[in-house]
Amino acid sequence: MKVVIIGGVAGGATAAARLRRLNEAAEIVIIERTGYVSYANCGLPYYIGGVITDRAKLTLQTPESFWDRFRIDVRVRQEAVSIDRGARTVSIRRLDDGSVYAERYDKLILSPGARPVDPGMPGTDSERLFTLRTVEDTFRIHDFVKREHPQTATIVGGGFIGLEMAENLSERGLDVTVVQRGSHLMPTLDQDMAAILHNNLRKHGIRVLLDANVTGFSALNEGIRTALAEGAPLDADLAIMAVGVAPESTLAREAGLELGLRGAIKVDEHLRTSDPDIYAVGDAIEVKHAVTGKPALIALAGPANKQGRIAADNICGIDRTFKGSQGSSVLKMFDLTVATTGLTLRAAQAAGLAADAVVLTPANHATYYPGSESLVMKVIFEQNTGRILGAQIVGGAGSDKRIDVIATAIRAGMDATDLTELDLAYAPPYASAKDPVNMAGYLIENILEGRVEQVGWSEALELAACEHGSEASPVLLDTRTADEVARGSVEGALHVPLDELRERLDELPGGRRLLVFCQSGLRSYVACRILTQHGFSCANVSGGYGFLEQTLRDGALPPSGTGPCGRQV
Repeated sequence: MKVVIIGGVAGGATAAARLRRLNEAAEIVIIERTGYVSYANCGLPYYIGGVITDRAKLTLQTPESFWDRFRIDVRVRQEAVSIDRGARTVSIRRLDDGSVYAERYDKLILSPGARPVDPGMPGTDSERLFTLRTVEDTFRIHDFVKREHPQTATIVGGGFIGLEMAENLSERGLDVTVVQRGSHLMPTLDQDMAAILHNNLRKHGIRVLLDANVTGFSALNEGIRTALAEGAPLDADLAIMAVGVAPESTLAREAGLELGLRGAIKVDEHLRTSDPDIYAVGDAIEVKHAVTGKPALIALAGPANKQGRIAADNICGIDRTFKGSQGSSVLKMFDLTVATTGLTLRAAQAAGLAADAVVLTPANHATYYPGSESLVMKVIFEQNTGRILGAQIVGGAGSDKRIDVIATAIRAGMDATDLTELDLAYAPPYASAKDPVNMAGYLIENILEGRVEQVGWSEALELAACEHGSEASPVLLDTRTADEVARGSVEGALHVPLDELRERLDELPGGRRLLVFCQSGLRSYVACRILTQHGFSCANVSGGYGFLEQTLRDGALPPSGTGPCGRQV
C-alpha cells in the first residue's frame, strides 16, 4: 500500500507516524510546500517575543529524522498542484526549480491546513506588513525586529495570533495597538468576559481599538500606515495582519471533491472525503460541532492531531470515528489565562438553544492559603435540561485546570447536577473543598430547581432605570458591607448588609421586585433565600458588583489574596 500525504505539521505528520506504527510495509510519502514538515505552530509568536530562543526547538521533526525513525519519505519545498482521481496520481511541483512530476497513490490524505485571510484591500504587499502562519513567516518577523529595531506595531485582528503577537511584541518593548473590526476581542468569549481581557491589555500598555474597520495600508519612509474607515490613520514601524484563516481547499475543489462550510472539505465521521480513497484532516475540513451537532470550522492543533491518527487507523482497517470538536482553547495574556470550551452564550442562543449562563468569581484555591487568585467563570447551560454547553474562564493559576474539567463534562454530556457531584482533588495550595467547578454546578442547580431567579447586569440596570422612582420599578439592593460600599456601588441602590437583613426587612419597599447584589453573587444568593421566604419578590444579579467593575472600561480583576465572598483582604 502506498499513502501520499499532502501537508505536514499537525494532522499530516501525525497520520504518517501512526501509519508506520500500524503498517511496517506501507510506502509513505509526505509532500510539504514549506521548508518544515513538523513544527510547533503554536509556539511561533513566542520565538518572536524572545521566550523561545533556539530556532531548532521550533522544529519537532525533520525530513531526516522522519526517515531515520519511521522510514517515511518527506519532501519539503514541493507543492501538490493537482489530483487525478481516476489515475490516482498527484502532480507535484518542485519549488526550487519549477519541475513537475506525478506521484501515484493508493490512499491520499489531504492536510493542507488553512491560509491567512486576504481582505483584498490596498497595500497588503508592503514589506512591513506581515502574516504569521509558517516557520518562514516567523523568521521574517523575527529578523525584521532584530534588524530594524522597531518601536511601534499595529496588529489587525484580535484572535489567537493577533493577541499572542501583541503580547510578545509588547514584551520586546514595542508600543502596540490592536485593531478589531468587531465589538470585542477573542470570538470564543462573550462580550462581557472579553471586557476583562480588554482591561488587562490596556493595563499592560496596549491600545485597543474596537469597532474599527481597516481600509488599507500604505508605505511611509520608514514605516507603514494603516488607514481606518473612521478616525485618524495608525502609523507604525510594522503591522501584523491577523484577521483569521480560511480553509486551504483549492486542491480539493479542483479535484471535484465535495466542499462544505466556507469552502472547507467535507468529510464523513471516518474522515473520508466524497472520494473513498481520499481522506482529509486538520484546519481545511468541516467538522461536526460536538455540542450542537452542526457543521463547524475549528482550526486548532488538538483536533488536527486526533484526526490524523483516526484517518491512519481507518486506512489500516481499524474502524475509528471522529465525533466532533468543541473548540477547547487556552491563551496566555501577560498575567492572565483566557480559557474556553464549547459554546458562548451568544453562539448557543444563535444555534436555537434555550441557553442561560451563570457567572462566579471563586478563588483558585483555599483563601486561607497564601497566594490565592480570582477566577472569573461563565458557564453556559441548557435551561430545560441543565446540560453544560460551554464555559469561559479568565483568571490566574488554575484556569486551565477548570476549563479541562468542564470540557470533559461537556464531552460526557453532563448536566449541572453532575458537576456538583464531581470528585475533584483538593488540598489548600491547589483548590477548595468545593471546587469552582462544583460551585458552578450548584449555581445552575439552584436556578433550575427554582430556588433563586437571576438577572444579568445589563437587564438589572435597565429594569431599575425603567420608570425610575415609580411604585412599579424594581429596586437594586446592595448587600455588601459598609466598607465595600464606600469603595463604590451602583447609584440609587438601597444598602442593607446581609448580616443585618433579617432585622431591617421593614425598610425594604413592599410590592417592588428587589434586584439583589453583593461582590460576587454568593451573599446576594443567601439574601435572596431570606427575602423569598419572607414574601419578597427578588432576583440575584449574576456575577455581583465585582463582575460589573471588571467589565467596565479600565476595570481589573481583584488582586491576589481576595478572600471569601469576593471581599478584598
